Amino acid sequence: MINTIIFDLGAVLIDWNPDYLYRTIFADEEEMKHFLANVATSDWNEEQDAGRPLQEGTEVLVKQFPEHEDNIRAFYSRWDEMLGDPLHGTVEIFKQLKQSNRYKIYALTNWSAETFPVAQARYDFLNWFDGIVVSGAEKMRKPTPAFYQILLDRHDVKPEEALFIDDNYRNILAAEKMGIKSIHFTSAEELEKELKHLHVL
Repeated sequence: MINTIIFDLGAVLIDWNPDYLYRTIFADEEEMKHFLANVATSDWNEEQDAGRPLQEGTEVLVKQFPEHEDNIRAFYSRWDEMLGDPLHGTVEIFKQLKQSNRYKIYALTNWSAETFPVAQARYDFLNWFDGIVVSGAEKMRKPTPAFYQILLDRHDVKPEEALFIDDNYRNILAAEKMGIKSIHFTSAEELEKELKHLHVL
């Protein structure tokens, strides 16, 4: 019996995309894509999500790619420009789950502890959770099993009673290995179908 729902945040409930910032910096879309694929990469950003200070991460990259210094420094100095709207369809599903009073609802997110307060100030629905576990604060991130375990232990959640929702398939696989039933998020419409199929919604 599922009594706990665990949401990922980015690309599930919150539209976060570096393109929003870098389209204002690069005139050429291909140049922008090259920069994000080869310089300010998702792997580099995940080091900050795992607890590396933003300043340290920035200096490491500037040293590696001095010719891109200004664009690298923009990543965190103008980070709030990467935040888009709430993903309203998923937020509506979250609201229905919350109002049903049948579930404890948590967030497990790969997010820098330094930038997360910016999101908390912007999106009211982040206050609806019964608890949020932020990778940057814990100095580890998905798909590390110990990171999931922090949430399970801290909030007394049994894996077999939880449902995990994430857009990143590697994170889904890690959760399932721990015995947590999971849904690979692709759209709010598909999520709604899956939740109804499981009699959760």
